[in-house]
Order: sequence, then structure tokens, then C-alpha cells
Amino acid sequence: MPDDILAELLEIARWTGSSRNTQPWHFIVVTDREQLRQIGEIRPPIRWVAKAPLAIAIVLDGANPTTEAYDEGRVTERLLIGARLLGLGGGTAWFGDEAQQQRGKAILGIPPDRAARSMVVLGYPRRAKTRGQERSRAAASRSMRSSATAGGASQGLIPVAADGSATVMPSPRGIRGRFTGPSLRSG
Repeated sequence: MPDDILAELLEIARWTGSSRNTQPWHFIVVTDREQLRQIGEIRPPIRWVAKAPLAIAIVLDGANPTTEAYDEGRVTERLLIGARLLGLGGGTAWFGDEAQQQRGKAILGIPPDRAARSMVVLGYPRRAKTRGQERSRAAASRSMRSSATAGGASQGLIPVAADGSATVMPSPRGIRGRFTGPSLRSG
């Protein structure tokens, strides 16, 4: 994964809002094949992590478990949305119960007093879908509908055209232009 793409994702994570603006997170970018393999062995549902080129571990201060769980969800969602907009595929790998979380922290060298429950796992999809291909029922059910943009930009919503394109809202580093769909790479 190019450094500029990773930097953009980390910038998205850094600007994510949090409860009481505490931003209780730290991010560990994991590219080491052996660490990814070990993480994948923590529990069967996350074995797929071993095949990923990169993962971002979300490490929380551990001071307030309730609000940090909320904050972890917010930053995870934004990383996954940002990844999709940048042409990546991604998913979340949850370590599991307390003992499994401790094992994950040990593999990544995270101090025991910190909370670490999950990673956002990223890579390029094996196959890129071209415009006009059928989407899955799950993707279709999550499609934005015109009613979701009623009121338009004046109410803070992103207007979506019939072709699926949308104007990207300004980021802290400036307007990124017009998004007309992912530029996916295969391989």
C-alpha cells in the first residue's frame, strides 16, 4: 500500500471526533507478516488477517471503557469508509474475550494497562467491479436513496447524483474534488 494512502487514512483517524474530545486512541500500523499470522491465530473467525497486507490496531488509553468503546467504533467506521473511498477493501478483526485481547496486546507489544480489542484490516480487493455490475443484496440495501439527501448541502448532507457520484466534503487539508466511484486496483 502506498505511503500516501496510509497517511491519508491515518489523517482521517486523527480527525475523528470522540466523546468529550478525548481522542483516547493510538494507532499501530502492522505490516509484519508474522505478527499478522499470529493475530489471525487468536481465534478462528479472524484467520483471514494472516493474508492481509496491512492492519491498523486501535489502542485505547483504557481510562473509560464505556466511552472508549464508542470512540473505537467511530474511528473504525471512519477508517473503513475512508478506505473504501480510496479504493481499498477492509474489515474489522475483533480479538475476542479478555484473554484473547491480552494475547493480541502481547503480540503487538501493547502495554497491559491499555485497551486493544480490534484491528482495521486493509488491502486492495482481488477483483475490481466495473460500473454496471450487479451489487450484492447487502450492498444494495445500504445504498443511499434520494430521500437521504433531502435538503441537500444546506443541511450538511452530501448530494448524490443518479450515477452514484457525490461531491466530497472538505477535509482538514482542503477539498479533494469530485468522487465518481472507486479506482480499484486488482492484484
